[in-house]
Amino acid sequence: MMEHSDIQRIRSNQVMSAATIHNKTVYLSGQVPTRTDLDIHGQTLEVFAKIDELLALANTDKSRLLSAQLFIKHLADFSSVNQLWVEWLQGHNTPTRATIQADLVNPDWLIEIAVIAAQP
Repeated sequence: MMEHSDIQRIRSNQVMSAATIHNKTVYLSGQVPTRTDLDIHGQTLEVFAKIDELLALANTDKSRLLSAQLFIKHLADFSSVNQLWVEWLQGHNTPTRATIQADLVNPDWLIEIAVIAAQP
């Protein structure tokens, strides 16, 4: 596999990288919950924590989000997710965003979130 020195990859495996950085832009893969026994509230908070961690590894944070895609299994969870989203981004500018109802790969996942952020 050819690696480009101007592209940095974080937590890569044969299928994907958790984050890719190019031209001071950080692209996160869809982040999913680890604990499938949690409800939408718990799964969403777990995904936010994963995003925060990966952004920190990429030397940025949620205050520099450019774009977000939220995939939720049940449209009935939309308002709950929105409330958690607002709390998570409290005090920060909001990115562009799309929210999509989706059948996720693991039937026990209730949410998946992919974001793009700028580095300072």
